[in-house]
Amino acid sequence: MNAPSSLAVAVPALSLKDIGKHFDGLEALRGISLDVAKGEIVALLGTSGCGKSTLLNIVSGLLPADRGELRIDGQPASSFRDWRQIAYMFQEDRLLPWRSIRANVAFGLEAQRSRRAERIIKAEEALRLVELEGFARAWPHQLSGGMRSRVALARSLVVEPQILLMDEPFSKLDPQTRAQMHQELLRLQRLKNITVVFVTHDVEEAVVLADRVVVLEPRPGRIRAIKPLDLARPRIPTDLAVSEQVRQLRMAL
Repeated sequence: MNAPSSLAVAVPALSLKDIGKHFDGLEALRGISLDVAKGEIVALLGTSGCGKSTLLNIVSGLLPADRGELRIDGQPASSFRDWRQIAYMFQEDRLLPWRSIRANVAFGLEAQRSRRAERIIKAEEALRLVELEGFARAWPHQLSGGMRSRVALARSLVVEPQILLMDEPFSKLDPQTRAQMHQELLRLQRLKNITVVFVTHDVEEAVVLADRVVVLEPRPGRIRAIKPLDLARPRIPTDLAVSEQVRQLRMAL
């Protein structure tokens, strides 16, 4: 039997081709080309000034690229309309102190003009996902740092995104709470099959979470290496295979 003349090729969740960016005449990014598969977790790793957050902002639509092409689910970003498919989790939790936890989570739904009762139901479901359903009526100042991070994650998930962008959201947490948030993120990513792209300075965090690590170098920001991580989960930092990958990535920086 003859093989088919053509094979269906999966469309990447994100496709970047030769992305470049300047600020006030300074070149921030040069020639960034990268495909991210649906359901993949990709870490953007590098030292300060290599353009990690700038690249994430371009993917999110917050910044335009000066050159190159960004495609989302096969569509050019310039004609992409359903930006609700993309959620952005910032370094700060950005919870509104005058809103209850449930109201903070529901905030992202208000732009969708859904009914209030529907927003409440969805917000409570998102809080159940992050195991904070008992804190719906609490206020942000009553929660610990780790709990606030869970609320921020619930707020990102409540819009049911296909792509989750994260800019060092766990960097201010203590090591134990950060490890808990890593496991929580991986659990929810598996549950919803979300594509995740996250920025980090932390090599160990990149190895624990990512399917692939994109190492960026500065002045201008460009890709130095792309490292696949074929390691079973859960990944314990003290395991020999994990610590070896951490060592190799540190040498690549």
